[in-house]
Amino acid sequence: MQRVRVKIEGLRDPAEALKIAQMGADAIGLVLADSPRRVSIEQARAIVDVLPWGVTTVGVFVNADAESINHVVAKSRITCVQLHGDEPPDIVSRINAPCIKAFRVRDESWLGEVKRWLDGVQLRSNIAAVLLDTYDDRSRGGTGNSFNWDYVADARAAGALAGIDPIVLAGGLDASNVSAAIDMIQPWAVDVATGVESSPGVKDLRKVESFIRATREGDALRSEFWI
Repeated sequence: MQRVRVKIEGLRDPAEALKIAQMGADAIGLVLADSPRRVSIEQARAIVDVLPWGVTTVGVFVNADAESINHVVAKSRITCVQLHGDEPPDIVSRINAPCIKAFRVRDESWLGEVKRWLDGVQLRSNIAAVLLDTYDDRSRGGTGNSFNWDYVADARAAGALAGIDPIVLAGGLDASNVSAAIDMIQPWAVDVATGVESSPGVKDLRKVESFIRATREGDALRSEFWI
């Protein structure tokens, strides 16, 4: 059985990040954009430096230019970049790290939006994954709200996700619903922030443990990406 990857988003403390990595997280998200969870380049580097080999560090940016992103990549040594704004597709070829592109799902039109954006990417090999989050006109992410998963499940059932996988599912996930979400959407990875926090940027390790354990439950993954 293939195992879904787990990304814990919005960490700010190296000791906490290390504990979460030791609990089984595959990736640690570091917010380098306006947010209560924002970290400086120095804080990001401190977290990167304590993590064991094999744990991916993902820097989250919103509408930053490629030069600024590459500066952070070089100084912090994060291993992956998450584009969580309205970045143009051509930015991907100018970033010196694999990219995850986030899309906020509002309705059935999400699929066409993703495909049009990916069609404009010149260096497709630099796209590590597509992240699907909840649309909110007040916030770019971290809302704690989920979107209608049927939009993605129906697209997968219809064979419409070819060329889009791997998918990272985000938005409103917690230990109570992540297993059902995995069964329904068959993502490559899941991403959580609010669902494992006691306050923005401060994780509740019991919630983290419960969340990671819940991702190990459910049916075998069957998405095209896993075949």
